[in-house]
Amino acid sequence: MKIVSLNGSPRTAWNTAQMLDSAADGARSVGAEVSSYDLYALDFKGCSSCFACKRLGGASYGKCGMRDALTPILDELWQSDGLVIGAPVYFGDVTACVRAFLERLWFAGLAYSRDRMVLNPKRIPVRIILTTNAPLPNFHKSLNESTVTTMERFVGPTEIIEANDTLQFDDYAKYETSMFDVGAKLKRREEQFPNDLKNAFELGVKLANDN
Repeated sequence: MKIVSLNGSPRTAWNTAQMLDSAADGARSVGAEVSSYDLYALDFKGCSSCFACKRLGGASYGKCGMRDALTPILDELWQSDGLVIGAPVYFGDVTACVRAFLERLWFAGLAYSRDRMVLNPKRIPVRIILTTNAPLPNFHKSLNESTVTTMERFVGPTEIIEANDTLQFDDYAKYETSMFDVGAKLKRREEQFPNDLKNAFELGVKLANDN
């Protein structure tokens, strides 16, 4: 059992990364192998509309034709048994780095054909972890629904979990944060975030066990 885990946050040790680490620990606890990558550490771009993935008879038909740091990860992904993506939510959407990855992942598998829509070699289950400063669960409902719909169409069955009302700073006194109740944020971090990490761990266990 092989799982690819992608951190789509520019922060490599904060909320999203910790959630992904917990999910990886869960998957490994039941015997899965997990490869983890920080997308912001990679030199890659979003889709360039080269259409190599659509060229009949071409070497890249059905897969992304761009060659950069993302290429081997896309290749590894399609050899794996599961995908976990983590991203903070910025202005109602995933980070630009995750969006660039999704363009490359989704568009290459889209067939402009009357006979079939998807060219990908197989179906892979996907788990998405969103972290957000929004205080309410499922605050980004439209993002969740559109992401799940597209991911299920082009990659495989998809589930999303969220960690809400997360702690953004290790020291709020260093920043302009007067709109926040800092005490409440710290209290929630202490009381809720351990549960969020547990949910991520269980997500990893379930992903590995379902394959």
